[in-house]
Amino acid sequence: MKRDRLLSLAPFVGLALVILLIPLPLTVKPVTHVVTMTADQFAFDPPVLRVNYGDRVRLTLQATDVVHGFYLDGYGIETRVEPGISQQIEFVADQIGKYRFRCSVSCGTLHPFMIGELVVNPNLTFARAVGLTAVILAGTLFYLRRFPPREPREHTTA
Repeated sequence: MKRDRLLSLAPFVGLALVILLIPLPLTVKPVTHVVTMTADQFAFDPPVLRVNYGDRVRLTLQATDVVHGFYLDGYGIETRVEPGISQQIEFVADQIGKYRFRCSVSCGTLHPFMIGELVVNPNLTFARAVGLTAVILAGTLFYLRRFPPREPREHTTA
């Protein structure tokens, strides 16, 4: 009987081991990304920035032709960039997801299309912990449903 109980949990134990042992690229500590971005009618270069959650981004903005702006949705970062004068922006990528950055100064006819994207990937260590917690919870609920606790017996004296 006890062996049946243990064997019923085998799939959950196996899944937990897979979550723990599968090799994932883990970042032990956040990194600093140093990026030089140019603003040119009507594009940012590079158009996409990819970082991990917790990373620091040190961005040097340069305008090559006319005055441009830089506004990062979700972070509330805004600055103005004049040709020949670099602007420094530094922030920590503390929000997972995709965020647009755009020119915030009217720079010509195609100004509304001058956009880029910041992609902040999740922290895989956290995702692994969430997955392991979900498997443990599912296994516990399965076990309790299949083998409910026994009611205590009443002792009678004769």
